[in-house]
Formats: sequence, structure tokens, C-alpha cells
Amino acid sequence: MKVFAISDLHLSTAVEKPMDIFGDGWQDHFEKIRADWQNRVTADDVVLLGGDLSWGMSIEEAAPDYALISKLPGKKIVCKGNHDYYWHSLGKMKSNFPQFTFIQNNACRILSSADKSVVVAGSRGWNIPDNTCEEKDIKIYERELIRLKLSLDSAIRIANEGDVLIALLHYPPFDADFDDTEVTRILEQYGVKYVVYGHLHGKGVRANAHLKKNGIEYFLTSCDLVKNRLVEICEL
Repeated sequence: MKVFAISDLHLSTAVEKPMDIFGDGWQDHFEKIRADWQNRVTADDVVLLGGDLSWGMSIEEAAPDYALISKLPGKKIVCKGNHDYYWHSLGKMKSNFPQFTFIQNNACRILSSADKSVVVAGSRGWNIPDNTCEEKDIKIYERELIRLKLSLDSAIRIANEGDVLIALLHYPPFDADFDDTEVTRILEQYGVKYVVYGHLHGKGVRANAHLKKNGIEYFLTSCDLVKNRLVEICEL
């Protein structure tokens, strides 16, 4: 079993919001993602989707985008992004899109054919606070820390010895200088091995697609920054 990841697809099947206005990297971007996905992913593999999957404002508008993804192979695990406005509750996401597994204050365990499991936890996250942050942003950030801990607590309860723990986030867990943060400290405390995140876009972004820090491997998977190809995280 292989674990892949990609994020920030920003699909817009039912709404008029094409991404190709943002540059060549977005020209026919989903066709490139789909071709790579179909070529590399099997039914036994896992694909982590790190938020901002659809521009839909409602479940009904997001449904055609989820339908496109559901036709592709692999077990699909999704966390919420800052633009996933249709995502109001875990229950509604599960009932409307049963082909997907959603991470919201919970975790999931996927058993591979080699009797090794991957356990996925995570949260949306928020911008890392600095001295210019407003009080409302600090409150959102602190609330996301609680949600991350809830999800990781769930992961610890369902994990067996030897399982691989992956954190699926939307926002980066550190600032542009990759400094330690409360998020990275929590991830280290719980023994996370791999972290997947997105949110960042554009050629001018200060980003590192693959970073090893304090025993954890971090993968940036925003689709435009990884040339619309899935990132292989690990193989069990």
C-alpha cells in the first residue's frame, strides 16, 4: 500500500471560477492530476486530500467535484480547507459523500496488505500568529490547536504498535522560516511521522516541498506547486 497526497484542487464544476486565470500552472490542471492519479494509484492505495477541494458554496455545488474524485482509484481521506464553505459538519459530509473519509476531530486507520496500518489525523489549522495578528485570528488558531489534539487523541486510541501516524493539515504548521510552533510541538509530542499540508500557492511563495524537522517529514502538496502530480508520502 502506498500513501499519496495532493491538496488545493479548487475544482469548480458547478460554479464559474476557473483557476487558469492564475497562470499556466492551472491550465487544465485537473486533467493533469487525473492522468497522473490513474497511472500511479491502485485501489489498495491511500490518497490524502488536504483541503480546498471545491469552490462550491453548498453541498449541491460541491457534489460534481467530489464525483470527479470519487471515480479515481484509492481510498480517499479529506481534511477541511479555508475555502471549503460547504463543509458544515462531519455528519453531513459523511452522508453526502460516503466514498470519502473525512477528518474532523477524529482519525482513521487503514490496514495494508502487509498487516501494517497507517493512522491519519489532522485539522484545518490556521495562520501562525505573529505580532500583527488580530485577536479573532488568535482565537481561531487556538481553537484549531484543540481540534488537532482531539484528532490525535483519537488516533492514539485506535493505533496499534508499529502503525504509521500521519497528520493531514491544510495550513502550514510553521511560518516561512520553518520555526518551531505550537503546532509542530504537538505533532512531535504525539509521535507523528509524516505531515501533509497545502494552502500555499504561486511561484513567489517561500516554501519547501519536502522538509525533515525534529524527526518528522513535512510535505507541501498544493497542486500548482507540485506540478499537478500526486506526492508519494510512504509505502507500507
